[in-house]
Amino acid sequence: AASSHRQNVLLLGLLLGLTRHRAHGRCSVDVCTDGRRCALSKDRRSCRCISGFYGDRCDRDADIKVMCSSDSIGIRVKEDFFKYHNVPLESLHLPNKSCRAQKTAINNVTYYVSRISKQEYLSCGGELLEKNFTHITYSLSLQSDPQVFGNIIRDPVIKLDYKCISPYIRRVSLPFPIVPYSTETVLRVDELDATIQMMLYTNHTYLQVYSSAPSIELRHKVYVEVTVTQPADFFLLLINKCWATQTPQPNATEGSHHTLLQNGCVKDHTVSFLNVSEGQFGRNGESSTIRYSFDMFRFTAEPYELYLHCTVQLCTPDDHKSCKPNCNSISKREAVRANPSQGLLSYGPIRIEIPDRPHSTILVTVVLPVAVIWIVGIFLIILITVAKAGSRRLTKTEAH
Repeated sequence: AASSHRQNVLLLGLLLGLTRHRAHGRCSVDVCTDGRRCALSKDRRSCRCISGFYGDRCDRDADIKVMCSSDSIGIRVKEDFFKYHNVPLESLHLPNKSCRAQKTAINNVTYYVSRISKQEYLSCGGELLEKNFTHITYSLSLQSDPQVFGNIIRDPVIKLDYKCISPYIRRVSLPFPIVPYSTETVLRVDELDATIQMMLYTNHTYLQVYSSAPSIELRHKVYVEVTVTQPADFFLLLINKCWATQTPQPNATEGSHHTLLQNGCVKDHTVSFLNVSEGQFGRNGESSTIRYSFDMFRFTAEPYELYLHCTVQLCTPDDHKSCKPNCNSISKREAVRANPSQGLLSYGPIRIEIPDRPHSTILVTVVLPVAVIWIVGIFLIILITVAKAGSRRLTKTEAH
């Protein structure tokens, strides 16, 4: 069984928490009618609660939540679950017994919580990181010490295994052409991987994608498309923020940066969203493909090339309201962003194209006028010399 709790993730995207239970509460065979809460043995003589439920009727929910963020991993469980199994707080720990659980209250409900930073992961007994091309998996277990009475143990040991699966954020900034020139990231929502891609197109038709690093003139339109490629046409996509930097690092402190979108709303007045089907004005967060454009610019200081970064959020069809930005009230929009499935895309470099200036222009404006002056001057000198020579001949003729 799985239980997840997603949080706002900043520059890395979504982190998904999973948990599976090895210790189950006993229940009465005659009341086990809901397979989502209890399971009968093959001989139908015993019954166990599953998926975090407990009690004689498996009608009590332990409310197990795995909490993953960009820098921490945690799990929380209702205090009543452990009290039912006679497990005191003092006996709960991670594989390294020095990493103990704590008690906390949330909305007047008491929970036992274990939360550590990722720097403490290995020292607290985390399993070796599982890595593949798209994800990193962190695996931990919250467990109890046996409760010894004299020389016997009567209550079961509780062990809750849980995972945080962190997708890689892939950034493309290559010195050589690729087809198409793009960037993508993988998010995991409700145990389903979603691939999101960002590309730039050559014009407003969105038919031809750049196959190498774009070179665009100042004030010309930059046509951006962000789309969910897998699975297609299922999730709604919201672009939360887009900004440009002078370096490939989205959060670089050096160099300049310029914000295009903020909280899903237009920050740069040249930004326009386009309707994918009609090619007209569209809205952010209404489909699985978002297109927008902005006027090309450059920073005042070198380097002039740009790197474009966008944070994106996915919403399921039944949660479409979470993908609707409220551009009239920033405070309301921030409240909606409390629990998104979010990731980061970076694209670049986007270079500044400087139009060719024909040399004939300089020749006409500078060289030609100077040459004309010289030619006219020489011509006048020749005329004056010829005139003087003719005058002298005429004088001599008259003298004879």
